[in-house]
Amino acid sequence: MTKAVSRAALKALPLAISLTLSAGLAHASDAEGEFHGYLRAGVGSSSEKGPQSCYDLGGNTMKYRLGNECDSYFEGGYTKELAKSDNGVSWVGTLWIDAYKNGSDFGNAKPEIAKAYVEAKGLDFLNGGTAWIGKRYYFRPDIHMLDLQYINLNGTGGGFDKVGGFGPGKLGYAVFKDNDTNEIDATTGKVKNTPAAVRQNFIYEGVPVNENGSVDMAFTLISAQGDNRHNGWQFSVFHKQDKVFGGANTFGIQYGVGPGTGIGGPCCDRIGSSGSTTLGSDVTRLRIFDNLVIQPTAQFSTEFIALMQRDKSDAQGSSTWTTLGARPVYALTKNFKLQAEIGTSRVTQPNGGDALRLTKLTFAPTLSMGEGYWSRPELRAFVTYGKWNDAATAAVNASNNSGPVYGSKTSGTSVGIQLETWF
Repeated sequence: MTKAVSRAALKALPLAISLTLSAGLAHASDAEGEFHGYLRAGVGSSSEKGPQSCYDLGGNTMKYRLGNECDSYFEGGYTKELAKSDNGVSWVGTLWIDAYKNGSDFGNAKPEIAKAYVEAKGLDFLNGGTAWIGKRYYFRPDIHMLDLQYINLNGTGGGFDKVGGFGPGKLGYAVFKDNDTNEIDATTGKVKNTPAAVRQNFIYEGVPVNENGSVDMAFTLISAQGDNRHNGWQFSVFHKQDKVFGGANTFGIQYGVGPGTGIGGPCCDRIGSSGSTTLGSDVTRLRIFDNLVIQPTAQFSTEFIALMQRDKSDAQGSSTWTTLGARPVYALTKNFKLQAEIGTSRVTQPNGGDALRLTKLTFAPTLSMGEGYWSRPELRAFVTYGKWNDAATAAVNASNNSGPVYGSKTSGTSVGIQLETWF
């Protein structure tokens, strides 16, 4: 075997192991465990030819995703009860992998461990709560239209979930170690600093406040470990109203300081996990949103979003992102839907220049598992049109995965096909 072939085989080995693991787990029965995951993939072209183009202002914003996702993503894995104590405590293990590619082909996307943790469920001294340690997804509700996890507490750590006995709600506490690396001096090879931070999360959820309505609260305290680094915090309150025209409404208010803003964090500047500890207390983020999903009839459903986010700092000034959007869906048959999505965003510039504006419109005939808004899998064809102002041209070109193909133009069209499923 040549060295080139050997290197190629070694590079392919993690993917082969992951696929073998996934294939084996997928055939496991419910009695043995559960296999769950998420997949999206597709392909398209733009009016400028070449790859599909996606319309986004980048920076502190998120894009409207129907017919406007130019990437490929998979996450999935296995959850199994490992053992059960005589007193009924269940010991459950979870292992997931994920793979991401900023394009239509997974190609050489590198599989990585997304979850690897063990839980002890039903502990009497936690009033039926759960203890856990490992790497996991943790308290990450989202606005589906924007793919915005408005709070995301993922990470590696340990804690307690849904502990009873503390009033009308359930209490959760977890501690994580974020950005757990050292900065090495390239000349001397010595450690010069660290971006690491200890993050503590406190959650109080499911507090009933009105008929079919409840409140969740989440507080994060971030302690920087590096020299000349900064601590931070965030506090979020969410009100969820169930049984609203067959759906639910979530209203949220969030405020973060320094690394508590999530800015410079591991993904998408999400509030909850530690952002950059180089950010001081002058850096703040305020977010207010309302997200409504309704299903008034079996055939008709719609998601709405209204959001305002203001970022401030002494160095960068103030910038505000506001957005409004809707995704109406009508099922013509049990397995065929017509979907549309319109979203408009505006971002003010700290220097007082013209605000950036972008509007995106998509039409997507869809084959679906069922009539409901959340029914998946979905196999979609789509046509997407984007329109932006001159001030937004550079931002649209910079955030487009296929490069600055639009030049000085202020509109574009993309067409394609996409699947989305969770299981």
